[in-house]
Amino acid sequence: MILVFDVGNTNMVVGVYQEDKLLTHWRIRTDTLRTCDEYGMIIKALFDYQQIEMKKVKAVVISSVVPSLMAELEGLSYKYFSCRPLVIGPGVKTGLAIKYENPREVGADRVVNAVAAYHKYGGPLIIVDFGTATTFCVVNEQGEYLGGAIAPGIAVASDALVAKAAKLPRVELVKPRTLIGRNTVASMQAGIIYGFVGQVEGIINRMKKEIEGRCKVVATGGLAKVIAQETDVIEIVDDFLTLEGLHLIYEINRG
Repeated sequence: MILVFDVGNTNMVVGVYQEDKLLTHWRIRTDTLRTCDEYGMIIKALFDYQQIEMKKVKAVVISSVVPSLMAELEGLSYKYFSCRPLVIGPGVKTGLAIKYENPREVGADRVVNAVAAYHKYGGPLIIVDFGTATTFCVVNEQGEYLGGAIAPGIAVASDALVAKAAKLPRVELVKPRTLIGRNTVASMQAGIIYGFVGQVEGIINRMKKEIEGRCKVVATGGLAKVIAQETDVIEIVDDFLTLEGLHLIYEINRG
């Protein structure tokens, strides 16, 4: 079995693979104050709940955009799974040529998504990840990672609005019944959801003008389905794109 960690700023997604099959996955709040042992006990409880034996895990793969957590997660791998983790970063084979001016600046999650999307759907393509930040990544037909764009995530923008406007409440990030809101909550939902739909459409359409050939658009992340339902620029929603990318990179580096 292979244990994979996709560590984001808000949550981390943990998956267990049996060969090529994703057996199960969990979402855990990212907390930089937790220790190796605290994360170990959380993972143990999840394994026990799913009746999976931890001793069957033979490899651990980690993609993280939270550097301060790496020591604890690496410690978790050594202490609870007796193996050296494969950490996505410089020196790890991905099968993609990174055309960023400084390849070390590309977030591990963006590279992992690009690896999985190109493997599954080919290129050219645009990958949109709706996380703490909304990221747009472009891979060409030859499998070269060209770069992309980074925007504030939907939840981050919503939280900032609530924090700066004293009379505005926190709202659930769902589609309102109508675009013209008849109350404050509906008005905020309309502005947030359709505002981000417009942002996504604008960035993707502008990117397509710079890309040769027909370009596929793949979305992943927590609110991908919510946005994809409101626009035709997103063709595919792939909930487990990052986990699949981690598994693929493990296979590439296995030897």
